Amino acid sequence: MAQLVSVHSFRGGTGKSNTSANVATLLAAQGKQVGVVDLDIQSPGIHVIFGFDQARMTNSLNDYLWGNCELRAAAHDVTPGDGELSGRVWLVPSSMRSADIARVMQEGYDVNLLNEGFRKLADELALDVLILDTHPGINEETLLSIAMSDALLIVMRPDQQDYQGTRVTVEVARKLGVPHMLIVVNKAPDVFDPEEIRAKVEETYACPVAAVLPTRTT
Repeated sequence: MAQLVSVHSFRGGTGKSNTSANVATLLAAQGKQVGVVDLDIQSPGIHVIFGFDQARMTNSLNDYLWGNCELRAAAHDVTPGDGELSGRVWLVPSSMRSADIARVMQEGYDVNLLNEGFRKLADELALDVLILDTHPGINEETLLSIAMSDALLIVMRPDQQDYQGTRVTVEVARKLGVPHMLIVVNKAPDVFDPEEIRAKVEETYACPVAAVLPTRTT
């Protein structure tokens, strides 16, 4: 049975989608079959990281939620490299069409379809891991994805706003009974000691830190 992993941040701009894509690629390099679902339906973008051109997309997560197709029909092979990885990465993108985004915001959708669709997709693609790239903040689909997940990876920046927002996310995840939870601290300024950041975050949330990633400058 596939492991469901939600990758979440309390606000945008933390590098959540980049983290999702990198984790998926690393797992595929280990021979895993990995699915990625873009749950940031109102502001999708992880397809860009994978180099997937939505112009050649026939179906998206939106089509599944509106009853136009099965979720498997919206899964696209976006495995990086040219056959170099022993595993595969399958992406279920959300639509970038302005009309589709507007429809989601106006009409909404049945979030209960997500759990059923994820489980069926994992079976049909024989996935080892299904990564859910969530919408920032706390909303109905985010709560559902976190609640159904085997693990939650929270991406945060080391600033006051993210410290407060991440506290909310951690408290919600614990109330929902998420079995495993990790934090990735991203965009840490070079002037800070990564080990000091790790120690502060772990003490603040009583949650292990998977990595402290520095800000990259060119």
